[in-house]
Amino acid sequence: MKRKALALLSGGLDSTLAVKVMLEQGIEVEALNFTSPFCTCTGKNAGCKSEAIRVAEEFGIPIKVMHKGVDYLEVVRKPKHGYGKGMNPCIDCRIFLLRKAKEYLEESGADFVITGEVLGQRPMSQRRHTLDIIERESGLAGRLLRPLSAKHFEPTLPEQEGWVDREKLLAIQGRSRKEQMQLAEELDVKNYPCPAGGCLLTEVSFVSKVRDVFDHSDQLNLRDFRLLKVARHFRVGPRTKVLIGRNEAENELLSHNIQPGEATLRWLDGSSPLGVLMGVVDDALLETSAKILLRYTRAEAGAECRVKVVIDDNERIIVVPNEFSDPAIESYRV
Repeated sequence: MKRKALALLSGGLDSTLAVKVMLEQGIEVEALNFTSPFCTCTGKNAGCKSEAIRVAEEFGIPIKVMHKGVDYLEVVRKPKHGYGKGMNPCIDCRIFLLRKAKEYLEESGADFVITGEVLGQRPMSQRRHTLDIIERESGLAGRLLRPLSAKHFEPTLPEQEGWVDREKLLAIQGRSRKEQMQLAEELDVKNYPCPAGGCLLTEVSFVSKVRDVFDHSDQLNLRDFRLLKVARHFRVGPRTKVLIGRNEAENELLSHNIQPGEATLRWLDGSSPLGVLMGVVDDALLETSAKILLRYTRAEAGAECRVKVVIDDNERIIVVPNEFSDPAIESYRV
């Protein structure tokens, strides 16, 4: 009876090799890819999702893309196993993904789960102790196979039952990618992305933006986290933030992410970026946001300026002085 593996496939080298090693053993594979608002390589038309899809198409295997939802944001907010150097809950994140994989396991008809994890490669989530915790708390004990480092662990059920030949699995360990690159050459795996990239939650400069959303939100919204990677962000009230586009592409993106009751702002008498007031909207907050917007126009200092405000297709014009200095707007910047 042919056995089937469910693979966590990011599209990176390690997960790609894990899939290829299984296919070489005649194992049927279905890929599972997760998207996140915190992935550094996620773009409008590219990123991890498209890499995973490309690999799946190249290998001729089905792939299912899952979006990390609000339940994932709660993991980021309060991780059981803590953070890394930034706000990255790496251990809890892996447990979250593998629990989702376990839920999908029966539906997919797969017998076990595979990942591209390598013992000792990542300092927080790929130490032996933490890998054991991840396997246990995911509920996949015995059914989680890590083909690239399998020989450093006790045999899993697929190995014990003879579904997978343990002798053909690997014993890769550590942070170097030399063995993976050599294996890629041996297995004719090409066009894999560089191992750079990763998670924005590891970047200390980005963490303040994430904490700001957590600290000022009554209800978490995935949109608010996706937009952290674009525009200039200013906190103008406890439940209000204004985003100012930095170019036309960002202006366009912001315009497509406005929710009911939120406001857009543009200076009427010259070239202007788009400002979007998100959260609670009132006249005082609109005026403050308009003054911040004017710092990114060529409006004359001290001049009374007309700013068009649109809320739910209702337009009006407010007049505000261009009086904010650079230090003044820095006090609002997130």
